[in-house]
Amino acid sequence: MRLKLLPLACFVILLSACGSSGTTTIDMSDMSGMSSMTMSSSSVTHQHTSDAIAHFSVDSPNYLPKELSNITILVQNKWNRPIEKFDVMHEKLMHLIVVSKDLSYFEHLHPTYAGAGRFDVQASFPAGGYYQLIADFTPTGLGESVQSHWLTINGKVPKAVKLQPDKSLTKQVGDKEVTLAFDHLMAGMELDMVFTFKQGAAKTPVTNLQPYLGSVGHVVAISEDGNDFVHVHPTDSAATSGPTAAFKIVFPSKGIYKIWGQFQQNNEVFIVPYVIHVNL
Repeated sequence: MRLKLLPLACFVILLSACGSSGTTTIDMSDMSGMSSMTMSSSSVTHQHTSDAIAHFSVDSPNYLPKELSNITILVQNKWNRPIEKFDVMHEKLMHLIVVSKDLSYFEHLHPTYAGAGRFDVQASFPAGGYYQLIADFTPTGLGESVQSHWLTINGKVPKAVKLQPDKSLTKQVGDKEVTLAFDHLMAGMELDMVFTFKQGAAKTPVTNLQPYLGSVGHVVAISEDGNDFVHVHPTDSAATSGPTAAFKIVFPSKGIYKIWGQFQQNNEVFIVPYVIHVNL
């Protein structure tokens, strides 16, 4: 596993499992034709990028869609002792991203810190299939860490929809028109990413966005294969109302990525998804 440290608070973790305990081996290479699946027993998979190691545990009545599941993430050091102190990052001690394998489903949660390295949160999953849990946290003195866990939910698996790059990067969300623009789309290079917001039939520039997680917005990007995770916040923390939101981002490798922009207006958070192709 490689860790890339990127400038301007943008970081990329190449997510790959480094260990498992008590699992039934799952072939992740071909799941599109499966209509149902069985939960592997008592599985825990983790990967770590520093002396902090996250252990994921998911407790659900039957591991079925729409059931409320209890998710626990225990962060320990390499001597299996709890790490107790964490830095606040964008107003939270931990961010948990939940995505389905085909990236059609996305949720951004904030687990509650219970002390002694333990974080708890509840979640439900919309359908059967494979989901990736991606925890983003900063143990005090150890730097930012992103760690992941694959989870299987029983039941019928929807037919996977292959990601296709959007022909237009202008999306309609309610009565808002949101356009995404890049100065270039080259892998391994820092680039400018700008969202522009307009509203109503007159397409009036939006100037009443509200801070979300301490800034005008929040962006997550994940590669089609689920291995590359990028998490960025705006370059200008003082710009919180629109009509634009500017970010710096680095995509680590070429290929297709799905991007979710999260913003807030009138006390409601809205999500704008895009699919792009990054070149060499």
